[in-house]
Amino acid sequence: MISLEFLEQVDVFRSLNDDQLSAIQQCAEAVDFKKGDRIFARGDMASSVWIALEGDIQLRTEPSGQEGGIKSSPSFLSEAQAFGWTCFVPPYKYRLSGYCASRWCKVIRLNREDLLAIFEQDAIVGFKVMDYLLGAVGKQFEELQDEIAKDRGIEMMSQW
Repeated sequence: MISLEFLEQVDVFRSLNDDQLSAIQQCAEAVDFKKGDRIFARGDMASSVWIALEGDIQLRTEPSGQEGGIKSSPSFLSEAQAFGWTCFVPPYKYRLSGYCASRWCKVIRLNREDLLAIFEQDAIVGFKVMDYLLGAVGKQFEELQDEIAKDRGIEMMSQW
């Protein structure tokens, strides 16, 4: 089980009190991956949101229904710590595949249904977590925009 001390070091949970952290602790699972391991595949049911703790996660497009068939563009490395946010957006499917891109990765997996139950009980937790996730989404879209521009040979300056 992930300790409260560890959870309070994670950016998204820093401002939560011990009771709120304890609720998150009940639905949080630490998972380790090694380079090349697939965390989830495009098209899978999105039942979890993930928070990268250590290592690099690569989010990339892949043709649907093809194991390991990598489409080279667009792809990007996410520096945002949270990913898999599509678990909160219908039709609740991952739109990209996630892979461990460094020697190893450590991530926290948070089950969507468990989180939603926590959010219902404590709207402050829901607000703080969703606010953080929206920031991660914005960062990921910015990275995607930059990667597409780079693939097209266009120098883009961030407008965020």
